[in-house]
This record gives sequence, C-alpha cells and structure tokens, in this order.
Amino acid sequence: MRRGRDVGAAAQDRGRAEHHGHGHQLDVADAALARGAQRHRVPRGRLRENPLRSRSLLGENQPMTGWQSGAQTLFQSPEEGWQLYTSAQAPDGKCICTAVIPAQSTCSRDGRSRELRQIMEKVQNVSQSMEVLELRTYRDLQYVRSMETLMRSLDARLRAADGSLSAKSFQEMKDRMTELLPLSSVLEQYKADMRTVARLREELRNLSGSLAAIQEEMGAYGYGDLQQRVMALEARLRACAQKLGCGKLTGVSNPITIRAMGSRFGSWMTDTMAPSADSRVWYMDGYYKGRRVLEFRTLGDFIKGQNFIQHLLPQPWAGTGHVVYNGSLFYNKYQSNVVVKYHFRSRSVLVQRSLPGAGYNNTFPYSWGGFSDMDFMVDESGLWAVYTTNQNAGNIVVSRLDPHTLEVVRSWDTGYPKRSAGEAFMICGVLYVTNSHLAGAKVYFAYFTNTSSYEYTDVPFHNQYSHISMLDYNPRERALYTWNNGHQVLYNVTLFHVISTAGGP
Repeated sequence: MRRGRDVGAAAQDRGRAEHHGHGHQLDVADAALARGAQRHRVPRGRLRENPLRSRSLLGENQPMTGWQSGAQTLFQSPEEGWQLYTSAQAPDGKCICTAVIPAQSTCSRDGRSRELRQIMEKVQNVSQSMEVLELRTYRDLQYVRSMETLMRSLDARLRAADGSLSAKSFQEMKDRMTELLPLSSVLEQYKADMRTVARLREELRNLSGSLAAIQEEMGAYGYGDLQQRVMALEARLRACAQKLGCGKLTGVSNPITIRAMGSRFGSWMTDTMAPSADSRVWYMDGYYKGRRVLEFRTLGDFIKGQNFIQHLLPQPWAGTGHVVYNGSLFYNKYQSNVVVKYHFRSRSVLVQRSLPGAGYNNTFPYSWGGFSDMDFMVDESGLWAVYTTNQNAGNIVVSRLDPHTLEVVRSWDTGYPKRSAGEAFMICGVLYVTNSHLAGAKVYFAYFTNTSSYEYTDVPFHNQYSHISMLDYNPRERALYTWNNGHQVLYNVTLFHVISTAGGP
C-alpha cells in the first residue's frame, strides 16, 4: 500500500541507515572471547525470515513493577544485558547469522581461570611451607656443624691418650658423649626434612607443568590483555549494532517504572549520541512556559533525586516533545513554530529556526493536547520533527532535520490526522503512531519513510498510569522513554529482522 506524497525532496536523505546485508567478520580469537556467541548457518540463496529477535539493553521482556524488582538492572553492562544479531561471510562462502548473548563475566568466572587461581594458591602455600622448612633446616644444619667440631676435638684427644686413660679423662669423655646424644634425633629430623623438601620439589614440578598446560590452553594473553581485547570486541559489536540492529517493531514489553516525580505532564531523556559510560538524565516538568531543565549525573542519581545541576533556558518551551542529541537540547519555543537548539556545556542557544508552515499553540496537537504541536525525535538515522501544517490538512508531517542548521532535509506527508494520534515515535526511519491516550493502548499505524508507504499494525502495550504525555525511542538503549501521569517509565522493544542471503550475506 502507498499513501501520501513527498512534500520536500530538495536534498537526499544523507543520514538514512540502509542495511545492505554486509556484516562484520569477527576473527576466531575475538569470537572465542565472546563466550556467549552462538552461530546459526544459513544456506546461500535462501531468504530466512525472523531468524532472530533483537532485544534492548533492558534485558528480557519480563514485567517489572519498579526499579528494585527482581535481580534485573535497567542499564546493564554489555556483558550482562545487550544482545546483537548480525550476518557475516564465512571463508567457505556460507553466510553466518550470529547471536551474541551476554557473557557472565570477562574472565573471573571462567572454569579454567578458577582452576588456575586454585593452583596458584596451592603453589603459594607450598612456597611458604618451603620457606619455613628452609629456615628450620638451616638452623639444624648450624647445630650439626657445631656438633661435628666437637666430635673432631674428642677424636683428637682420644688419639693422643695412647690407650692410657685415667679415670678423670674417662669421665670427661663420657660427659662429651652425653652432650652428643641429642645429635642423633637432630640428624633423623634433618633427614626427614630433606625427604619433605624432595617431595615438595616434585610437587612444584608437577604444578609448574599444570600451569604451563593451562597457560597454553588459555593463550599467551594476561588478564589485562584479555580485558582489553574483550573491550575492543564489545566496541566492534556495538558498531555492528548501530548498522545492523534495525528492524520492524513487533513487540513492546511491560512497563518498568523508574520514578514517580513531577506533575501530570513532562519529559525526561538521555543523550542518544553519548558514549555508554555517560548516563546523564535530563528532566523537564510541565508542558508549557517552562524554562528549568535538571541534569542528573546518572540514572541512579535521578532515581534518588540527588547530584543534579540546573539549566535555565533563555526561551520557554512548549509541549513535551523535546530531545537531547549530541550534547544539545532541541525544543519548540513557546507560542511559535521555532525550533531551538540549546547547548548544555556552553549554556547557550547555538541556533534557532522556524519550521515552515508548522502549527503551534495547540493548533495541531496530539489528542491529549498540551501544546504538543511539534514533536522531536531521534532514531538510528538522525534527528526528526513530527508536526502538521494547514497545507497538509492536519495530517502528520515527518521531516528530517539537519542537527547543525535545523534546516529541513526532506519531508513526508503520512496522510494520518495528528489529532487522532495519542503519541508517536521513530525507529529506523519508521514513524509509529499510538493511541496511548486510551487505556487499551497499542501501536496501530506505521509509516515507512524509505518507501513512502504505510500499514496498520496491532502492537499492544500496557498503559499503566492511563495518561502518556511523552513517548520517545532511544536508539542507544533500544528502549521507549515515557512520561505517564507523573511517572517516568521505560519499555523494552522487540524488532523483527529479515536477512536475505540470495546474493551473499
């Protein structure tokens, strides 16, 4: 089905992400490090549908009633939560679909590492025992040497006596012999110690052989080298996720409530372009005339309401459709169709520009109102604006924006009336429209910008607090951020992949 028309094709969509099916071939050493990797071979020349389903950083699609529920975490580390499905070309010409599932740990929990650690502890204990034994043996040896000197002196005196010993001399000899009696037990203990040392040396030789075998099995890399290689592999896998992680939305998980804070309407977000170590959260309460933006250092700080700074915008905002993209806030200036780009670090407006013909001031809002005429979004391919104009008869217009100049790169008329939509979000260049203002919420309309076509969908999700006033997709976490009646909520998403192998992977 095809609906709508292009309303602005002045420039090519430079940032559109296209999946040509070319994956990244990982070498054997890297693949061995990703212990969770499982490979499924797909014969050449076939089309395999839905071989895998992508999952977000939030983990499995399991219900959670709060941040502390169960043992799950919201933003898990790469080895604990995120998963990737890619394709690659094998040396034999076959195509390989790879599912990388979370590893339990880097090295510490590996069976061979545990064995190595136990052997090293045993070697250390043996070494300590040998040190004690060596000290005692040295002490005994000194005693034996003193006894040896005494015996030589006695032997010399006996030889000088020429067989004529007086009673006094005999008594002196007897006394000296009495002094030598403890030497017998000392010599026996010394011999036993020498046998113990011999056994310990043999055991150490065996342990050294075991350590050499384990080292050969594990490779010549130390723990630091292995950790660096694992981190490099994770970076490569994340790069693959950005290129090959797109797909069609097929499911939305149960809601995960992060916090209950603020009024009925508002927005909260993270920077979709920030590195994984940057987990800052921005919070904007209210839907019009607001100027205060709170920046929390981490998601944990946001939950606890601590460690934040305040930004005071030079112009107030309208609606709740704001986004943070590459260190800047993009929002609609109150009572205008002006888009403002505010840079957090410099605390200044870098650029502002009007969206030609865009409605504002509740002219064409979503069904819940709230000055939601203009909604900004970010997906894998860049920055978008969703709005409508009088020329489009109130239908939703999707425009790609240049994030530096805020100029419209290209626009699409979806043909869908904006006032009938509860909220909308973009994933992989596809606009998904919801009726999230209703209790039985679902995603029921999708518009594909790459083909300028649409389809009706039926993807239900739980509207837990009955009034969603902000709904945005975050491509970094593969999650939906929502503001639902004063609650900040996350949803995990499931994407459907079609991998064609007719002409190669």
